[in-house]
Amino acid sequence: MSSTIIPCVSYRDADAMIAWLCTNLGFAAKAVHHNNAGKVVHAEIAFGGGMIMLGSTGVGQLDTMLARPDDHPTQSIYVIAEDVDAIHDRVVTAGAEILLPLTDKDYGGRDFTFRDPEGHIWSVGSYTPW
Repeated sequence: MSSTIIPCVSYRDADAMIAWLCTNLGFAAKAVHHNNAGKVVHAEIAFGGGMIMLGSTGVGQLDTMLARPDDHPTQSIYVIAEDVDAIHDRVVTAGAEILLPLTDKDYGGRDFTFRDPEGHIWSVGSYTPW
């Protein structure tokens, strides 16, 4: 399975956030490209059949159009995972702010929502709409 919709986000310290997302959520870095100043101009990190693309704040034209998540989050990312509890434990241990606790849903699945170290909002759950 591969996704035809790929969220794109920016981070102040993209390298650190790539490492954080890989360590705590289980993403795998597929590509990370830096400019001459050492900033991430384009990165792709994958989770199962999904992916996000990301880069460093202030790099690239798209970044100038995006609001900072600490100003006012405008989106959240939902990650479908098998072992939600294990990811939850890693995220808690890593110090992320839990916004919605780990909960079994009436419509099926189990999920939780958190804010990553730079303010982006993520949900991780076992429910799949596919």
